[in-house]
Amino acid sequence: MSSDEVRDAVAEPVAGGTVRHGPGVTANRAFPTDSYPSHLDPFVLFERFDIDPDQGFPMHPHQGFEIVTYMLDGGMDHEDSLGVEHTAYEDEAMHIVTGGGIEHSEFAADGEACNGLQLWVNLPRDQKEADPTYTDTDSEALPTEELDGATVTTVVGTGSPIDPVTRMEYLDVRVTDAWTWSFPDEWAGFLYGVAGEGPGDGSRFGEGDVLPVAGSRDVELRTDGSLRAVAVSGRPHGEPIQQQGPFVF
Repeated sequence: MSSDEVRDAVAEPVAGGTVRHGPGVTANRAFPTDSYPSHLDPFVLFERFDIDPDQGFPMHPHQGFEIVTYMLDGGMDHEDSLGVEHTAYEDEAMHIVTGGGIEHSEFAADGEACNGLQLWVNLPRDQKEADPTYTDTDSEALPTEELDGATVTTVVGTGSPIDPVTRMEYLDVRVTDAWTWSFPDEWAGFLYGVAGEGPGDGSRFGEGDVLPVAGSRDVELRTDGSLRAVAVSGRPHGEPIQQQGPFVF
C-alpha cells in the first residue's frame, strides 16, 4: 500500500500478529502482518517483543534503517560492532542508525525475562551508507508532561536526547480519562496499545492493537480505567521501502 493510499484510507484498529523469532523470543507485530501487510512510510516495522530468561538474538547484521528500542519491563543487554555494551531497563530507550552496516546482539539481562517495543525507521536514500551510530538514554532524561486525563513521555521528539535522522515523534501515553493526538498534516503515524483498553477514534482499542493514522485527523483516546499506548508519527520519505530480513534497501 502506498503512502497516498494509507493517507486516504479510513483506518480502524487492527490486532497485531504473533511472530516467533526463535527459541525464547516471540513478538506481537503491529505491521507488516497479514492483517496490515504494508509498511507505513517512513516506518518499516513495529512490534512488541518478549524474551525469556537467558534468551535473545546472537550477533547479527543490520543495514539501511534506524532502530528505536523502548523497554517496558526487565532489562535487555545490547552489544555491537562499535564496541558498545549497554543494558536498557524499564522506560529506557536505545537508538541505532544502522547506515552502511552494523552488527549487534540483544539478550534478556540479569537472568530474567524482558519485554519492550522495537521500531524500524527507513533511512532516506542519501543516508543509506551513513556511518552507524548508537545512542541510549535513561528514563529521567525523557521529558514527561502531566496533562488533564493523561501523562505523556516523549521518547523521541522535543526535549528527548534521542535524535533520529528521520523527522519523527514517539510518545508513551498513559491515559486516565481522555487524550487527543495530532501531528503535522504531511506526516503519517500509528497508535499501538500497550495495556488496558478504551475507545480509540470511535472504535474499541486495547493491548496489542494498532491504529494507522495519516492526514489531518485528530484521534481521541478515552478510558474508564487506564489505557497505555504509544503514538508514533513521522514525515514520509516518499521512497520505496524494500526490506529483506535485517536489511532495508
